[in-house]
Amino acid sequence: MARSRVGHLGIITQGSLSGGLEMRLDPDHSVEDLRVGRFVVVEGRRSRFFSMLTDVELSAANQSILLNPPAEDDFLMDVLSGGSTFGTVKVQPMLMMERDGEHELLPVKTIPHHFSPVYEATNSDFALVFGEEDENSSDNLHFNIGKPLNMETPVCIDLGRFIERSNGIFGKSGTGKSFLTRIFLSGIIHRDVASMLVFDMHNEYGWQAMSESKSAPRVKGLKQLFGHKVVVFSLDAESSRTRGLPDAHELSIGYNQIEIEDLELLKTELALTEATLENAYIVKEKLGQDWISTLIDMSGEEIEEFTQMYKGHPTALKTLQRRLNTIIQKTPYLKPRVNHDYVAEIIAHIQAGKHIVLEFGRQNNLLSYMLATNVITRRIHAEYVRRSEKYIANPESVEAPRKLMIVIEEAHKFLSPQVARQTIFGIIAREMRKYFVTLLIVDQRPSGIDPEVLSQIGTRVTALLNDDKDIDAVFTGVSGSQTLRTVLAQLDPKQQALVLGYAVPMPVVVRTRAFDTDFYRAVTPRHLSMDPDAGATVKSRGKRAREELFGLD
Repeated sequence: MARSRVGHLGIITQGSLSGGLEMRLDPDHSVEDLRVGRFVVVEGRRSRFFSMLTDVELSAANQSILLNPPAEDDFLMDVLSGGSTFGTVKVQPMLMMERDGEHELLPVKTIPHHFSPVYEATNSDFALVFGEEDENSSDNLHFNIGKPLNMETPVCIDLGRFIERSNGIFGKSGTGKSFLTRIFLSGIIHRDVASMLVFDMHNEYGWQAMSESKSAPRVKGLKQLFGHKVVVFSLDAESSRTRGLPDAHELSIGYNQIEIEDLELLKTELALTEATLENAYIVKEKLGQDWISTLIDMSGEEIEEFTQMYKGHPTALKTLQRRLNTIIQKTPYLKPRVNHDYVAEIIAHIQAGKHIVLEFGRQNNLLSYMLATNVITRRIHAEYVRRSEKYIANPESVEAPRKLMIVIEEAHKFLSPQVARQTIFGIIAREMRKYFVTLLIVDQRPSGIDPEVLSQIGTRVTALLNDDKDIDAVFTGVSGSQTLRTVLAQLDPKQQALVLGYAVPMPVVVRTRAFDTDFYRAVTPRHLSMDPDAGATVKSRGKRAREELFGLD
């Protein structure tokens, strides 16, 4: 039965469960036609083994042939090829399925017998392992993210499992991380599996973004694709209007909303010492909620008087004052006090099933990005904790919070080993969706992220990486990572990614979908409405949220 399949590649000659298998390539196939990362099927007597090609070698039956190569004698090379000289391919089984069982995909616990045939994977093999899209089924949350190497069948990811944990999209600069991210975000919006809060540092996800394609120099952002489902807030409304965004909501942050924990995150960027931060706690305790505004306005003599009256060191406080002025100069969205509760408005949009993109406009320096992202996420997380605890205590009468995925770029700045245990993002990553909030971290330096956080990452989508430390970091906590390292190193620099983890049954290399008109057509609702009444609805929800959630009037 197994040998009736088409696409025969070779036979298994040796191998082990821990080290993988070796396949002798059929003479009809050239090693040049094989690509590391390709999906194949090994047909054992009792089980089928879904496997990945991890390496390709040249072998010879007699080593003396290699000592006297046939040089440019084409006839002699053809005679030797396939018999005396042949290709050997490393095959790593990832899943197995018993022939006489319930066709359940199982972890690999054994290996096939000698001379088991190896075949190219078919469309039905991919559908069996990775699932199929079904737009008519609300329970089927599979979403096409691309195609396998050398094939035209879709590879799907299970979005239901994807949002259950925090995830990562990695790759060196120029490999298309933002395009990869757009594909996943579009899938989440299209299938409505969760809401998203995207901290858009480089203004790539809201309205439109630049492309390297000369035929289509601009690509649509989420707002263009999904209309009223996406709400854009901007820390630089003038920049958003200049770039053509019609209805961005301006957002400001008050000095009084900044906590000392936010300053600790910026310790490196601002060259803050522990002594300076300790003095900040003293000032806040004595001056209250408006301590930043008060400290900034204090003269040198007033600072001296303060330290004489209370604890503290005048030099440290003057340093803190200068650093706070630096923050204010680099972040024009900061105001002494903000009356409107933007976080409550954002939460109201999220609970109404909307998705939020926060643009930074021209305020996209790293300090500005880190401060706003941390302040807003900390308050949203606190509100989700409160709502979740109410729901857990009384699930029959209290509605569960809507699932939320927070998207951050330059993630290593928030999740480095030095700060990950204190930042809100490290807390969210370790909570494993306990409070209905997860992260999608986008980064080109995964080695800068705390290993404990990386071990909690459910699904990893990795484009090409060159640095050995970054490659090691991507495979933190992944079994059999040595074979996958070779696969990752052989990726093309554009539009290819290795996907592994919780949302896919086995690692797979995909040629990612093009973010083009065909993609727009596939994910955009047929009767897209800008919903002119949505703003009024959310505004009223925002008012209720302020009164109900934060006790404001």
